[in-house]
Amino acid sequence: MKLKQFFATALVATLALGGAVQAQQFFRIGTGGTAGTYYPVGGMIANAVSQPGKIIVTAQAANGSLANVTGIAGGAIESGFSQSDVASWAYTGTGAFEGKPKISDLRMIANLYPESIHLVVKKGSGIKSVADLKGKRVALDEPGSGTLINARMVLAAYGVKETDIKPEYIKPNQAGDKLKDGALDAFFFVGGAPAGAIAELASSGAGIELVALGGPQADALRAASPYFAVDTIAANTYKDTAAVQTLAVGAQWVTSAKADTETVYQITKALFNDATQKTLAAGHAKGKFITKENAVKAVGIPFHPGAEKYYKEVGLLK
Repeated sequence: MKLKQFFATALVATLALGGAVQAQQFFRIGTGGTAGTYYPVGGMIANAVSQPGKIIVTAQAANGSLANVTGIAGGAIESGFSQSDVASWAYTGTGAFEGKPKISDLRMIANLYPESIHLVVKKGSGIKSVADLKGKRVALDEPGSGTLINARMVLAAYGVKETDIKPEYIKPNQAGDKLKDGALDAFFFVGGAPAGAIAELASSGAGIELVALGGPQADALRAASPYFAVDTIAANTYKDTAAVQTLAVGAQWVTSAKADTETVYQITKALFNDATQKTLAAGHAKGKFITKENAVKAVGIPFHPGAEKYYKEVGLLK
């Protein structure tokens, strides 16, 4: 009898504990490499929108857009940051996802900020255009990153094949080290300016220049891929660099249709409260772009019902 009572008590305690654990939601954000923009912005957002005892949001380093949407589809993470083009491709099974299963469960939480395409070279390198990259050692970022996809699109738009260059597939912080040491001629990075790895490189005394992405080639690329926008990286965004025209895509926070509606609603609402908005604006140069008005722009996939509920409440969606 006593043994039965012991097991019954243990079962009740286990169920009670299980209920307590289930009450607290854990919500991960896949970001990018630690030297990029996704990682610090993701950390700020996670800290700001977490609600102790209810919803714990954490940001984790990852390989970027492609890896994040794939991770969401496979249930490895609850949410992640993605470039607008990658999110649209994943949802429609086009572009980088041509011939692969559509990620039809991908849903939008918020469009965040513009991500600039950076083409970084050493000052005095003589590389003044994308065409000048022929025969050069160029880092295109890692497989799984949005940067790699966009770098290939830019090269193709300017008539440069991947076989025309000596490509390396490394993260921007590694690329920066190799550029500084003279072991690399150029590298691409797509992210909100200023990006940590590039700022660090420019401040180290290495001396860098940003190559412009303009002209008819850029116009043709925008016509073929409307998610690209004309963008300018302002002078001295990085130490001693001139202003440069480039292209940008949107950085977006995406999740799965399977994510809990109330959890996503609470997170979205917390993202745009006054305290979070002040924290984001003060914490990173791209933080001031993360507003509820910008959140519903350039969206190519459906909103998650939780996010949609919030945007309807504040009159941004009908």
